[in-house]
Amino acid sequence: MAKSSDKLRLAATTVVSKLREQGASAYFAGGCVRDQLLGHQAKDYDIATDLKPDQVLALFKGSQYVGQAFGVVLVKIDNYEFEVATFRHEWGYTDGRRPDCIEFTDARHDAQRRDFTINGLFEDPLTEDKELKIIDYVGGIKDLNAKIIRAIGDADERFGEDYLRMLRAVRFAAKLNFEIEKNTQIAIQKHAQKLSQIS
Repeated sequence: MAKSSDKLRLAATTVVSKLREQGASAYFAGGCVRDQLLGHQAKDYDIATDLKPDQVLALFKGSQYVGQAFGVVLVKIDNYEFEVATFRHEWGYTDGRRPDCIEFTDARHDAQRRDFTINGLFEDPLTEDKELKIIDYVGGIKDLNAKIIRAIGDADERFGEDYLRMLRAVRFAAKLNFEIEKNTQIAIQKHAQKLSQIS
C-alpha cells in the first residue's frame, strides 16, 4: 500500500505532467525540493510553470486563484491541493513585505527573486536523468551540502524587499542546524530594526 507521502508526490507529478502536455515548462519548486534533497518527506509541493495563471485555471477543473496578483492558482487533484505559480520577476516592495509590481518570466529569473539559495531550486519529476533532475541557478545544492543559509544575490536587497526573510533565515538555521553565511548575517543585523514594521 502506497504511503500518503508517495500519493502526494504522485498527485503533484500528475499536475506537472498535465502542464507539460500543454508545451509548458513546469517543475517542483522551493521547499519541497530542498526537503527531499535533505532526505526529509515533503509535506506539500509547490509547482512553478511558464503557463499564465488564466491558462492554469482553464486546465484544471475546480481550480481557483489564491494570489491572482502574484500569478498563483490553487489546483485540486486526487483530494490534494497544490499552489501552481507562474514564473515571475518582482520589484517595488514599498511595504517591506510584498512586491508592488510583477512580470511573468522564466525559471532562471524566478529563482533569482527567491530568498535563500537552498529555496531557489527546481526539480523535474518527469526525468530519470540525474544530471537534469535538479535545476540549480543559484548554487543551492552547494549550500545544502555545506549546511549554509545564504541569501540569493545581494543580501541587503533580499531583506530590503521582504523583512520577514530575516526571521526565516534564523528559523531555517535553527531548524536545519545550518550556519548563516557571513554577508547574509551582516545584512540581517543591518536591517533588524525593520522587523518592528511587520506584524
